[in-house]
Amino acid sequence: MSFMVLALIIFTVTLSACAQLALKMGADSPALKAALSTSIVDAVIAALLSPLIWTGLIIYGLSVALWVWVLSKVDLSIAYPFVGISFLITMAFGAFILDESVSNMRIIGTLLIAGGCVLVAQSA
Repeated sequence: MSFMVLALIIFTVTLSACAQLALKMGADSPALKAALSTSIVDAVIAALLSPLIWTGLIIYGLSVALWVWVLSKVDLSIAYPFVGISFLITMAFGAFILDESVSNMRIIGTLLIAGGCVLVAQSA
């Protein structure tokens, strides 16, 4: 696997984690929380009007387009395990940006997933 393909895989996975962050921030907005407490129609309308929800969806769209390119260059069995890196990135986003508590067990589990990604990459 070339360095460019590896870098694009990591970039794509990072984009996906950024999309998760934007969606979470949109879901936590006061407007969406208030709408969720009234009706599903109000919740859908609030989600459609949320810039953070749209940002997350647009970032996901970009990551999917790049992922398709990645899959045209690399075997699925090589590329897909790198999605596990998103666990590290989203955990870091949760801890450092959203101020979520992260237990030792969650850190250990996430590091085990990342270790598996490294082993898969070395087999390519």
